[in-house]
Amino acid sequence: MRITGLALVPPPSAADLPKVTPELLASVLARYSRSNEGLGAILAKVDINDPDASIDRILKFVDYGHASIGGLTGGLAVAIDGVSMWLAYKIFEIAQMADGQESSTRYITMDPSNLPAPEEIGVPDDLADRWRDVLARSFAAYQSEYRRLDELASAEPQRVRFPAGAKPAVIGRLRKNYALDRARYFIPFATRTNLGLVQTSRMWAATVKQLDSLPQPEARAAARLIRDELLKQSPRLMRHSFAEASYTEQARQEFEQSVAFARERLSSTPLRDEVWVHVDREAPPWLQERQPVAEALRHRTNRYGQQGTATRRMRVTFAWNNMALAELRDLNRHRTGNRYTPLVQAGFYLPPEVDREAHAQLLDDQLGLTRELVERGSPAYAYSLLLGAQTPFEHSTHADKFIYEAELRTGMGAHFRYAEHLSAALRAFLVQVPEAREWVVEGTAEPE
Repeated sequence: MRITGLALVPPPSAADLPKVTPELLASVLARYSRSNEGLGAILAKVDINDPDASIDRILKFVDYGHASIGGLTGGLAVAIDGVSMWLAYKIFEIAQMADGQESSTRYITMDPSNLPAPEEIGVPDDLADRWRDVLARSFAAYQSEYRRLDELASAEPQRVRFPAGAKPAVIGRLRKNYALDRARYFIPFATRTNLGLVQTSRMWAATVKQLDSLPQPEARAAARLIRDELLKQSPRLMRHSFAEASYTEQARQEFEQSVAFARERLSSTPLRDEVWVHVDREAPPWLQERQPVAEALRHRTNRYGQQGTATRRMRVTFAWNNMALAELRDLNRHRTGNRYTPLVQAGFYLPPEVDREAHAQLLDDQLGLTRELVERGSPAYAYSLLLGAQTPFEHSTHADKFIYEAELRTGMGAHFRYAEHLSAALRAFLVQVPEAREWVVEGTAEPE
């Protein structure tokens, strides 16, 4: 694992603007909100060569008493190399205010050399060899299925939805994506990946505090390394990034609930698709919504257009019983509202193009390893999962955000499987909000 902070510098066109460090920016703006001096007078007290002294002259963070100051630091960028897909998933789940990206499964190394050492992630010593064996065979299954599916797509090109007039390079890329996206369910959740995030010091402190409170040693190691890197840019605010009782206790309870759920539901049998959508349009009697839903939607030219109050005030909760981790990695990065999953293997998904019987022994062995870790109450059970593991997943947000997500995740280039999930959720939403049907654009996920 390697953590790298990126210090932002102004472009040449901004050479004449005042220069501030992240915490100096926060202190200046905090002072600005409680002064009628004007920004120029406050900046006159700043010595960019000695920013710490300038901060102390303007205000003392520790005495100010408002967490919102940490939100004034601007975006602090951090690159996080060589962490498991599980930890990348967890960071995105926690950091709901962050902008970020994770390496695509289409572009990272897919072999056992790209796994963390068992001791780094808390795999019990007596299960380490068994864990390595199961995951090495999972990578082998991935590679064999990718080759087979790539050959299938070449022999039967009608399987791939090529756009009209596509050039040979585009056809080649889409054919490979067809194979990659169907083979990926064999990828271990422990596979190393990279991610980059940008968020304020306030949100970084909360993210690191929560990571430091989790039972997985990889999460705590990441917390320490991220904190050490960000102390270079925001030393005062990152002092508030250590584990504390409420975070630790909630992490403990959530983990115990997940273990209990897994003991009840652990399975590698594929789960039939189920979707649940709940729409709440209730409003205060003295502030009723007067805009028709059609007026909230019909003026958009695409999904990025502004929606009206009729959808922005409408609450929507949607959930699936069987979201594979492969799709969860993508849908988990929608930042609005709250997301929840026990992150257990209640079933196992493979696409129709893959013969499940050909991999029955691997799936049995993987399930047996996961069951052993669950019975021991080991936090390492997540590292025995493959991306085909199906878990319940719930997301609560507002209708404008749900509509955006549904249009995005069924639109051009969407992955075939999460397009199926979002199409099902959208249909259930439109049953409850039929007046939106004419104005919501469900895509066909073409080309892949």
